[in-house]
Amino acid sequence: MDTTKSSTEIYIDFSPDWIVYKDGRVEQLTGRVFVPPSLDPKTNVESKDTPYSLENNLTLRLYLPKNTHQNNNQKLPLLVYFHGGGFCAESAFSSIYHSFLNSLVSKANIIAASVEYRQAPENPVPFPHDDSWTALKWVASHSNGKGPDDWLNSHADFQRVFFSGDSAGANIAHHMGLRHGLDKLDGVDLNGIVLCHPYYWGEKPIAGETDDVNLREKIDKLRRFTCPATKGFDDPLFNPAFDPNLGCLGSKRVLIFVAELDFLRARGWYFAEILKKIGWGGDVEVMETKGEGHCFFLTNPTSENSVAFLKKFVDFMNQQD
Repeated sequence: MDTTKSSTEIYIDFSPDWIVYKDGRVEQLTGRVFVPPSLDPKTNVESKDTPYSLENNLTLRLYLPKNTHQNNNQKLPLLVYFHGGGFCAESAFSSIYHSFLNSLVSKANIIAASVEYRQAPENPVPFPHDDSWTALKWVASHSNGKGPDDWLNSHADFQRVFFSGDSAGANIAHHMGLRHGLDKLDGVDLNGIVLCHPYYWGEKPIAGETDDVNLREKIDKLRRFTCPATKGFDDPLFNPAFDPNLGCLGSKRVLIFVAELDFLRARGWYFAEILKKIGWGGDVEVMETKGEGHCFFLTNPTSENSVAFLKKFVDFMNQQD
């Protein structure tokens, strides 16, 4: 990328969400209205921000149902969530994620940690993944009840842990599950991984995937912008079919959400097929939403399809073995 070009020259146009300019600037068009932690009156969920990496000035946002404070010994399932945004946009502290986590925590009666991580272009991949692993190790430090945060010490059930994210955040959740499988987080039992419209891709189109040259070039531009160290989309970071460690996924339950009108739809189904073929040995389920596009549940949270999406998410976490 030529960073000497005028900042008005567009490098990648992902309207209506965001635009990347040739000087490396990312303009957020929707969603990124920062909101502080609070007690949400609609859901009665309380939130707070707490640092997980003082060295890099990184924090995460914790969510807890307010009524949990009445019973200091009540343990709840723990969800660790990674926001999307193509590794270069959005934030755990934006209004759309704050609202989504409030609703999810309230409906599922869980405690959640929403992770803020560094992004491209200043901090390209693998920074987002490495920061997320640092956050997970910080969260896991509470499994013995002696960590730095009282909410996690008192209320997180580390035998019922879930990883999730949307789009690029789902990619992160997937790779955090792999890292946990290869390098176990002490005291953590990963019960499930929920991948919402996951960001997977490949050099060649698969069945049901677009072969539009312009769109595929735009997606590859995004890869070169956010992940300059990768050589192509068949890197295991993006294409699980080329990952020799995929069978080490550290959970035996995976739920994948896809949307009919999402250009990533086919890759979600393909990932489920790969898991079944490699003899991973777990249970994978795919829920497809008809007539919807990428991450519709964030932009239109009160729609009938979003309500059904949230119910499936909640049921998955509340399912008893």
